Amino acid sequence: MSLPITGEVSAHVGPDVRGILLGLVEIYQRQKKWKEALKCLERLRKLEPDDMVVRLSFIELLMELQPNDPSVFRRVVHMTEGVENDSEIHAALLLYKAKAARKLGFNEAARDVLTKALRRKKDRSDDLLRALRYERALVYEDLGEHKRARSELEKPCPRQAGLCRSPGL
Repeated sequence: MSLPITGEVSAHVGPDVRGILLGLVEIYQRQKKWKEALKCLERLRKLEPDDMVVRLSFIELLMELQPNDPSVFRRVVHMTEGVENDSEIHAALLLYKAKAARKLGFNEAARDVLTKALRRKKDRSDDLLRALRYERALVYEDLGEHKRARSELEKPCPRQAGLCRSPGL
């Protein structure tokens, strides 16, 4: 089944321990039971330390719980080191890496990460593409590049611009 992991990305999960624990994480988050969600994620990280979906869910929860904590931002940057733009999940991880870098004041690095994430649009949701462009606009604002920030906000998503070949996309 498809399970929303962040506001921009969903992942396919099966009827196994991983799927059940990810489902519980999302339920606990909606119920604002943060400790229970973190316990499930810690268990998942022990079971599957290289799972990108688990990493994304963990990072999203950390950023949500401590949106102004520099130690969390540093941890997010560390946890996303070496992540390439291979899938929608990877692109979402790059989004969080850029957010953390921007909040640490590393605007050029954040811009570069976002540019990398925006190079591939195929198989990326409109919500994720919008979030990536919005974050890049914030970076441009922080860099004092107001025209580029505005331009970023005015860009349509590929599907809105009629760039998709399939009408179902």
